Amino acid sequence: MNTMQLRWNDLADVKRELAARDWFPGTSGNLSIKVDDASFLVTASGKDKRKETNEDFLLVDAQGEAIEGYAGKPSAETLLHVEVYGKTDAGCSLHVHTIDNNVISELYGDKGEVTFAGQEIIKALGLWEEYAQVTVPIISNYADIPKLAEEFGKYVSTDAGAVLIRNHGITVWGRDAFEAKKFLEAYEFLFSWHIKLLILKGR
Repeated sequence: MNTMQLRWNDLADVKRELAARDWFPGTSGNLSIKVDDASFLVTASGKDKRKETNEDFLLVDAQGEAIEGYAGKPSAETLLHVEVYGKTDAGCSLHVHTIDNNVISELYGDKGEVTFAGQEIIKALGLWEEYAQVTVPIISNYADIPKLAEEFGKYVSTDAGAVLIRNHGITVWGRDAFEAKKFLEAYEFLFSWHIKLLILKGR
């Protein structure tokens, strides 16, 4: 099995798991995985991600332009993935819209970031010290995708990370599909936990 097929299978596995969690409402969200230094696979625009077809992903070049021979149109937010692969050695980038990540981004959007501390799940992000904390930047939801990508790119510098887009969704990235999915699950856990805690405290 060649590298392309292996990476396709890796991304399909992630899509299947996230679809089972109902993290792709209204065809939202987009996923990508690096094939080599010059190309990556990205989800096709407007498709129902609960379904599996031979046209779920397109191969695009390093600038996010579709490579000849692949049907469909790359996700509208492919430029976010271009930022990740152009600035880091990450191998997979995932973007989902959930109710929890949208609520968190609205609650803390004016601050431009949200910080979580003292939660065991933070270890999944590679932070093992006692009372570790993690901060997620929150950027404005620019309708102009190049502008959105430019703002997003300001927070992309390491091989693993996450950025919330206000009332839009979260993009996470990691060294491979397993790591990126693990990070996404950890962040979504933190969002859900925090919202429930606020409700119980009567905020």
